[in-house]
Amino acid sequence: MPLEIKKSVQQMVDEADSQIETMPLADAMKAHGQPGVTFIDIRDPRELWRDGTIPGAINVTRGMLEMWIDPASPYAKDYFQTGNKFIFFCAGAWRSALATKTAQDMGLTPVAHIAGGFGAWKTAGGPVQKVESKK
Repeated sequence: MPLEIKKSVQQMVDEADSQIETMPLADAMKAHGQPGVTFIDIRDPRELWRDGTIPGAINVTRGMLEMWIDPASPYAKDYFQTGNKFIFFCAGAWRSALATKTAQDMGLTPVAHIAGGFGAWKTAGGPVQKVESKK
C-alpha cells in the first residue's frame, strides 16, 4: 500500500516560493562577487564534483543547513553570522526554495534563492568553477 502523502513536495515548494524571495537569474548574476553577498550551494558534494559550482559559493549540504545556521549549535558556521545577504541555489530551485524558507524561518535575513537554480545559471553562461573530490 503506497504512502498517503498529506502534502506533496511540489506543494511544499510552492508554499515556500510564496513566502520567500526568488531572485531572477539576471539579478543573481549581477549580485555575484558583490560585497555583502554570499552564495550558498546546497547540493550534494557529488553534484559539485560532477557539475562544478558558482565561483566563491559555499557548499552547505541540505542535511546540515539548520545546524550550521544556528549560532547555539556546536556545528554553527561563522559566515552565517556576517549579516550578508545569502543567495541559496541547488540544481533546479526546489531544494533551494525549501532551504531558503527554512533559513528565513530560523531568522536568517536577508535570504533569497535563484530562479531556475544552477542549471539556469550554467545555461545562461554564468561562471562555473570546477570542484575536485576530496577523496
